[in-house]
Amino acid sequence: MGNVAIGGGAPCVVQSMLSVPAEDVAANLAQIARLAEAGCEIVRMAIPGRECLAAFEAVCAASPLPVVADVHFDAEIAIRAAACGAAKLRINPGNLGGREKTDAIIEAAAAAGIPMRIGVNAGSLDPELAARTDLRLAEKLAQSARDYVCYCESRGFFDIVVSAKAHDVLTTVETYRLLARDIPEVPLHIGITEAGTLFQGLVKSASGLGILLAEGIGDTIRISLTEDPLEEVRACWTLLSALDLRRRFPEIISCPTCGRCQVDLLGLAKQVEENLKALPKPIKVAVMGCVVNGPGEARDADIGVACGVGSGAIFRRGEILRKVDESDILDALMKEIGKL
Repeated sequence: MGNVAIGGGAPCVVQSMLSVPAEDVAANLAQIARLAEAGCEIVRMAIPGRECLAAFEAVCAASPLPVVADVHFDAEIAIRAAACGAAKLRINPGNLGGREKTDAIIEAAAAAGIPMRIGVNAGSLDPELAARTDLRLAEKLAQSARDYVCYCESRGFFDIVVSAKAHDVLTTVETYRLLARDIPEVPLHIGITEAGTLFQGLVKSASGLGILLAEGIGDTIRISLTEDPLEEVRACWTLLSALDLRRRFPEIISCPTCGRCQVDLLGLAKQVEENLKALPKPIKVAVMGCVVNGPGEARDADIGVACGVGSGAIFRRGEILRKVDESDILDALMKEIGKL
């Protein structure tokens, strides 16, 4: 997709979706710039009506990231988006009129030389499949995706990515396991759809997508949140880093505190996190409340601090460098980080 490889052993790709009005070119490009700086590798842009196609084309022409055209209900929008510079089309055949309407979209994607994501959601299954009582929801989702993949391949189109999401975590996990088993040659975009606001969305997404990623399932990822898309990108990288799949930004190791803590560890940890938010170094930084969880337990950290009574011991990979007053901890820690 553009210059981004999907599947075939490539690393799991981080993506998000633009959330500003589709007709506002400047706002979309500004948001793309912020997302790119945060580590986003693919952006998706909704095209709610044909009148937004001109803006979409302008965004594609100026975007530093490949842009996916997100299309629902109107097949003509997808056809025209392919000619407007879309790096990929995202469609749900279930709400575009079925296979007959899909034929023209396949032809448009093939002519433009771009891939297509077949995105199946629990809320928009084909009516006949949705009505079946002999299949669980996960089986319906997987079958719908498989059927459309087979149809595209029968038309000679193989440049396909598949997603099949539900807001229920275990249903989504089961669906992707079925797809990974049955169509292992097709890259999978994973996510928990409509996961919710920040706290709930993070918990649901991390639990479901963590299972899948740990099992080797997932070629692209979006953590869908009712929140600024920047938080989606940060969450994706944090999850990939936690599973040791990809690292791009610092990882903060900090203890939950207890009665031994004699400094404002919560405030310190938040300050360190804020200072490191945009630092493109995949390092581990420890902020520990006392010697119990200090250099010993966090000895694998690249740099860290173990706090005492109004003071802190700065250490590097378990070796103490020096002690500083509490008021100097942040500056001393950032100075050592700058040397890495």
